[in-house]
Amino acid sequence: MAGSLGPEIREKFQAALALSRVELHKNPEKEPYKSKYSARALLEEVRALLGPAPEDDDERAADDGPGDQALGAAEQRDAEGPGEQRALRLAVIEFHLGVNHIDTEELSAGEEHLVRCLSLLRPFRLSLGCVSLYIQAQNNLGILWSEREEIETARSYLESSEALYNQYMKEIGSPPLDPTEHFLPEEERLTEQERSKRFEKVYTHNLYYLAQVYQHMEMFEKAAHYCHSTLKRQLEHNAYHPLEWAINAATLSQFYINKLCFMEARHCLSAANVIFGQTGKIPATEDNPEAEGDVPELYHQRKGEIARCWIKYCLTLLQNAQLSMQDNIGELDVDKQSELRALRKKELDEEESIRKRAVQFGTGELCDAISAVEEKVRYLRPLDFEEARELFLLGQHYVSEAKEFFQIDGYVTDHIEVVQDHSALFKVLAFFETDMERRCKMHKRRIAMLEPLIVDLNPQYYLLVNRQIQFEIAHTYYDMMDLKVAIADKLRDPDSHIVKKINSLNKSALKYYQLFLDSLRDPNKVFPEHIGEDVLRPAMLAKFRVARLYGRIITSDPKKELENLATSLEHYRFIVDYCDTHPEAAQEIEVELELSKEMVSLLPTKMERFRAKMALT
Repeated sequence: MAGSLGPEIREKFQAALALSRVELHKNPEKEPYKSKYSARALLEEVRALLGPAPEDDDERAADDGPGDQALGAAEQRDAEGPGEQRALRLAVIEFHLGVNHIDTEELSAGEEHLVRCLSLLRPFRLSLGCVSLYIQAQNNLGILWSEREEIETARSYLESSEALYNQYMKEIGSPPLDPTEHFLPEEERLTEQERSKRFEKVYTHNLYYLAQVYQHMEMFEKAAHYCHSTLKRQLEHNAYHPLEWAINAATLSQFYINKLCFMEARHCLSAANVIFGQTGKIPATEDNPEAEGDVPELYHQRKGEIARCWIKYCLTLLQNAQLSMQDNIGELDVDKQSELRALRKKELDEEESIRKRAVQFGTGELCDAISAVEEKVRYLRPLDFEEARELFLLGQHYVSEAKEFFQIDGYVTDHIEVVQDHSALFKVLAFFETDMERRCKMHKRRIAMLEPLIVDLNPQYYLLVNRQIQFEIAHTYYDMMDLKVAIADKLRDPDSHIVKKINSLNKSALKYYQLFLDSLRDPNKVFPEHIGEDVLRPAMLAKFRVARLYGRIITSDPKKELENLATSLEHYRFIVDYCDTHPEAAQEIEVELELSKEMVSLLPTKMERFRAKMALT
């Protein structure tokens, strides 16, 4: 294989590979690519020593390109003669020169070398000595075109690599040579096992890059499939970095969560936890070069990110359960609850074994460790308070874990999103709670965590986030007031304390709805004639709720009550008038619009009767 090579060529090639592996930060600060340029010079010397390429190189290059047709078994040639061996070694050099130029950000030159590599290999690409190099060259061209945002071209190269791997494994199957072996003496050739390991790693990289390309093309189902295959293969071949593998598995869980495939999401997150726990505990290798002690910042960041994926899992599962059991006013429908309870056994019998096999990560002890984490977490929708509380507590645990890294100082947006998720966990748990006083206390916890955020945020720089929080606080006070009114309605004679509490909650809700609406005003404090599409529904809802809140203020002063009714009517009229002139708004708030029209019709009559009554007294 390499018997005709002199020691000078072999030594120069090995020295070039060693220089190529030198990390950039180990070079002089003003010459970050010094080792790369030195490697390039040696590779060019080796190319010169090997001699010119075969004469038909230009003819092959003309036919070459991404997405070549697969070679039939009878067509494929082996690179056995002296000319073919020289072409093959030159292709190895062109490949390394291509990667070298890409590493030094000279993409066009890198592309030329890689394309030349493919053209030299094309007649032999299905052979034992060429297939791995051919796939690696196409993978690198796929990455290069992806970086240029030419995604279709990238996809063609990568899909061609995948097809070639599958054809080779089907028709030949034996582990192919690693490209470096073409510059090794016979006695230093790799074992079959090592060749197989390296070739499978090349294919795993191919799947990983395809997953990214499909994600970029918004082919999410396909991207998830390739991501899952990549993760599974990395475990099978023990070729992964725990931090990177764990965050990729946790990210994949979000796809399954959005598809409401909670068993698959749970499996990904459980696997992420187990593999993340290996950080710093497994020996350093080429695929796993760092331990926790080397990357404390990254370690804690990834831990926080995985925790946030768990929060989304718990929250989405709870919210999905709420949607499936609520009536038309958002309260628990016991009939729907009973129906879902009857369906549960059928879900368990039909889905568990089939779906679990489809997403299994790992084997043996690793599989057992992942299953042990899974068994502590439900994937079926909770149907009562106790089941919901179990998920809530898990989500709350991960909220604390996420906040350890995503603190308000340095990670403002991330910290706020975690707090909002925490608030949402309390909100959905309150749906399952039947005791109104306890529901009020849950909403009070939400207020306690959200209000301090308003104080800390600069409204100029965080306008959208500020609006979100103002609206959520207002709505929370609004829900609390409704609960207190419901409690008062059950009492024969509500005392002054309850009346005072209702009015206090009403006032707080009004305050935050008004802050939200004021944030829509221009610098001259004028409310917009046209409300932006992104805030149209919340603005209309805020106006509707302000109208309703003014109508529910409890007062013994007739004059004050009349003023409140007038203010309420003013806001109802705004909604009706705005929807008359902006038909698109009517589609956003159909129910509230109908109620507003009704109130615009009824309130003037009510106010006239009230004035007449006041005149008599």
